[in-house]
Parts: sequence; structure tokens; C-alpha cells
Amino acid sequence: MEPVMLTTDRLLMRTVGQKDTDTVYEAAQDPDIQRWTTIPSPYLREHAHSFTEELVPEGWQNGSMFTWGLFLPEGEELVGMLGLTMRSMSEAEVGFWGTKEHRGNGYVTEAVLAAARWAFVQLSIDRVEWRAEVGNKPSRAVAERAGFTLEGTLRSAIVQQGVRRDCWVGSLLPSDLALPSTAPYLPPRDQPA
Repeated sequence: MEPVMLTTDRLLMRTVGQKDTDTVYEAAQDPDIQRWTTIPSPYLREHAHSFTEELVPEGWQNGSMFTWGLFLPEGEELVGMLGLTMRSMSEAEVGFWGTKEHRGNGYVTEAVLAAARWAFVQLSIDRVEWRAEVGNKPSRAVAERAGFTLEGTLRSAIVQQGVRRDCWVGSLLPSDLALPSTAPYLPPRDQPA
């Protein structure tokens, strides 16, 4: 698949490439991004190079991962990154981070909603899953503002810097955004007494 550009009221969401390598490298030096995401730590220039020039284009090409840089349209200043990783034909996992200077402005929430709508409509998926290490309150706040339902805590479900950690998990369904699903969703009913 060719990379897709999305726009929101305040953002230009486009793939990143060679011209963005230095910008991604600089943003990823933020200790909070290295602490709470699964990017390498320390984050070296070769990591940024591999990400922007290999991992991102290959993900779009083979349909396994769809990654966007989140930019302010004026001057294309980077405010964050967002990726949808396909977990099955009908489910994707969202991952994201925001740059230190632009946190708290709702940009990442806006991007999560745009990417989820795109995935529900264009990829016909029926579930976007969010996971974050227990304690990552900013990520949880983004997920909750975007309408994800918190489903619980998974024990030892993510690896962060070589250590297995518990994580929160939540989901967003097409119906949460007033969109149709490819298959009907039948929530559990109360069992008769």
C-alpha cells in the first residue's frame, strides 16, 4: 500500500522518511519517550535512520504497520508519532508519542481518532487496541479522551528495555465512532437467573 496522508483540523499526518530522520532522532531523545515507549534506549541516530528509511516504508509497503508523523501544517513542526500495527485481518494496535513541547494540546488524541476512523473505513478492521505500561498516565489519558474502553490489566504483556511489564489494555470499536462494523458485535447479555 502507498502511504496515506491524513489531515485533521490542526494536523497534517504523513509518513516520515529520510528528510525526517534528524527530527525524529532529536524528538526521541526525550527521556519520557524512551521511558514509556518500546523504542530503543539510548536512542541512536542509526535507530532513527532505520525507523524512517526502512521500518516505516516497509510497514506501508507490506501492510503490516501504518506510521504517521504528526505535524503542524504551518512549517511542518513535528508534534508526535503514531502507528497502527496490524495484529490480525480485523485488529490493529495503536502506539503513539507526543513531543515534549506539544504535550497537553490534544494533538495525539486528535490523531488517534483520525487514524482509527481511517482504519475502520479503509482497512475494514473492527477493533483498535491500545496498550501502555501500567503507570503511563499520559497515554491512558489520550486513550480515554479518544473514547477507548479500558478493559483491564494484562500481566507481563509488554517488554520494555528487556524487562517484562504489566500493561493496561483498552479498545476502540467502529460503533464507538458511530461507524458500522464488518461483522455484527453482540455484547454479552445478562444471563437468566
